[in-house]
Amino acid sequence: MQQLQKVFITRRIPQEGLRVLSQAAVCDIKEWNSDEPIPRAELLKGVAGAHGLLCILSDKVNKEVLDAAGPDLKVISTLSVGFDHLALEDIKKRGIRVGYTPDVLTDATAELSVALLLATSRRFPEAVQEVKNGGWKSWAPEWMCGYGLSKSTVGIIGLGRIGQAIGRRLKPFGVRKFLYSGRQPRPECAAELQAEYVPLDKLAEESDFVVVSCSLNSETDGMCNKDFFSKMKKTAVFVNTSRGAVVNQEDLYKALDSGQIAAAGLDVTVPEPLPVDHPLLTLKNCVILPHIGSATYATRNTMSVLAANNLLAGLRGEPMPSELQL
Repeated sequence: MQQLQKVFITRRIPQEGLRVLSQAAVCDIKEWNSDEPIPRAELLKGVAGAHGLLCILSDKVNKEVLDAAGPDLKVISTLSVGFDHLALEDIKKRGIRVGYTPDVLTDATAELSVALLLATSRRFPEAVQEVKNGGWKSWAPEWMCGYGLSKSTVGIIGLGRIGQAIGRRLKPFGVRKFLYSGRQPRPECAAELQAEYVPLDKLAEESDFVVVSCSLNSETDGMCNKDFFSKMKKTAVFVNTSRGAVVNQEDLYKALDSGQIAAAGLDVTVPEPLPVDHPLLTLKNCVILPHIGSATYATRNTMSVLAANNLLAGLRGEPMPSELQL
């Protein structure tokens, strides 16, 4: 009889993913059965002796975790498209394979990005509060006015799968022009939007809306900073649904508070969750969401199934549906 391989799951995951693992009948599954983050001590204890680890974006899988797991760990499957929480160099040295969940959250994240852009530019949260607190006295010509997409210029930082999907959804609003920046021109990606590749500075200067959808790396860490915001229009709206660390939040606060830019919408922050006393939360022109880009039932279910199948493939020594090439 084949011995079951130990698998540790760091958070309660959708039942569809758990069912895939259970039905495979090759795993001895232990799960941190909570929506709350697993305490570090419990993570180190739970991963000990594991052959497979299924984690999420907020779990820092570093040398300490790898040492606690021991030599039997052969696969890490992360329920995310991002992987900056994984110590990839240490993982590679140990010959551990990594699975992740790209593509499946593209549409959901693009939808959320557009919703956040509209909510920020047209001041939805502020307007709702005015209704609730009695600020809605009568109709007035300039009360609660915001900025519209029609005839605007939209700058997308990172024209990958999600960046393209965002542009595709914004185009029917009557956007006049799309700009994009990144490591290099991507004409095959830009063709549908007729987007123009420009340096980051030019994108900041000319865009009415700036949408960040790039990955986090050494080049993009802190990229949207004081210098970047100083080049933006005073009427421009800034939206980030990529990674919190792409933005220098202190510089963003100053730009918003001083009126250097009109408004900002964030679905990602540093840290997460953002402390309730953070200065950004005092601003009416800053809309912050709790990292819900992929939060549709269908998307999270699909992510959990893909993560489970990646894990199983790693345990069996088979090709993964979505393996990160280290």
